[in-house]
Amino acid sequence: MAQTVFHGAPADSARAVCVFTHGRGQSPEEMIETVLARVDAPEVRFALPRAPRDAWYDARAVDPLTEATRAQLDAALDQLRQTITDTRAACPGLPLVVAGFSQGACLSAEYLLRGGMADAAVLLTGCRVGTAGDHPPLPALGAMPVYASNGDADPWIAPMPWAQMAGALAQAGARLRCDILPGRAHEVSETECATFSAMLDALSLKQPLWEGR
Repeated sequence: MAQTVFHGAPADSARAVCVFTHGRGQSPEEMIETVLARVDAPEVRFALPRAPRDAWYDARAVDPLTEATRAQLDAALDQLRQTITDTRAACPGLPLVVAGFSQGACLSAEYLLRGGMADAAVLLTGCRVGTAGDHPPLPALGAMPVYASNGDADPWIAPMPWAQMAGALAQAGARLRCDILPGRAHEVSETECATFSAMLDALSLKQPLWEGR
């Protein structure tokens, strides 16, 4: 089974690339079917890494990191970094978006907040991994555009941990757009897909992602 699954535009004709990370108990194929099929981005090449055992780490994101969870998180971050490196090498010079859903959004947030770089990020229902004492000093994200969303009825990521993640991104200098969607359960809504599509379209056209940037 492939460690990375590709979707969308071919590498030689893409105008932007996106590394999209799936959630716990999910797969790249499920993300393509349930999320990316609803994202209008014909000129974007997506690379979707596959987690071992269908999960990036075993513990809940908000639990303190144990030695075992820290090792799993480090391995997951290494895999995500390698996917990003390989994707950039295959599509040199193209703008890159780091994105994810649920546990994949948590992992993507940790990538950014541990010094990882991208041109933009889309975090659909995520939070920090571990507690405050587990987190390294914040990097400088240099006004990186980040869209972070959650639903107030989501049973897996509560509003407070999500808001703490958004606060950390803001403190690191990210240019944030945030949505809390009333009644939205553990899923990706049409509002989120539309915002994701608009960001990818703007990057493909080398236009500002939202007004004022």
